[in-house]
Amino acid sequence: MGKLLVIVGLVIAGIGLLMMTGLPIGRLPGDISIRRGNFTFYFPLATSIIASLLLTLLLALLRR
Repeated sequence: MGKLLVIVGLVIAGIGLLMMTGLPIGRLPGDISIRRGNFTFYFPLATSIIASLLLTLLLALLRR
């Protein structure tokens, strides 16, 4: 459990560093954004798919 927590912390820190350098995490092409008047709806479809793929690969590597 400790190893998993360290890896999760490093992944979160890595994502933070990428965001600080200007990588548009969360505003990728394929994300759905609808603005009408004073209402905004945002659904990060592409971001969710990429995050799911990365987590799947990470967990597959950890199980070995």
